[in-house]
Amino acid sequence: MPETPGLPLTPTRRAVVAAAGGAGLAAVLTACGSDADSGSASDAPASDGSGGGSAAASSPADSGSGGGGDVLAKTSDIPVGGGKVFADQKVVVTQPTAGQFKGFSAVCTHQGCTVIDVSGGTINCPCHGSKFKVEDGSVAHGPATSPLPAKAVAVSGDGITLA
Repeated sequence: MPETPGLPLTPTRRAVVAAAGGAGLAAVLTACGSDADSGSASDAPASDGSGGGSAAASSPADSGSGGGGDVLAKTSDIPVGGGKVFADQKVVVTQPTAGQFKGFSAVCTHQGCTVIDVSGGTINCPCHGSKFKVEDGSVAHGPATSPLPAKAVAVSGDGITLA
């Protein structure tokens, strides 16, 4: 702002409103969250359920094809047509058809909440009701508009790991 001789340098109403608007926009963008948002008060504990997505799929015959991580679950823990949410790892593992296992991010693409369960063929977010298909993680019901990102999973024997 240009300084006028003899007048104090004070912000105009327009400058104050613009600054407040910018701060408000930053707050909104922060509230919308991202995949890195892990401590939101709206995150709910995860429970068993079905999930879907386009992650790498493996079958029980694919032994030895993994990333060497800790075993998330046994293949028998993941129901056919359903799945299970692993909140600590922020991943959902699904079994859309017998022997086909898929992994997806457990972070809702709408506002970054952790999905809570898998039931009725969808991965369900508790915050605003978004639902994602267990087969490919695509949006079955909004407000989310983007699918859940795929996470590679591997099956070795009867164990499922993150690849």
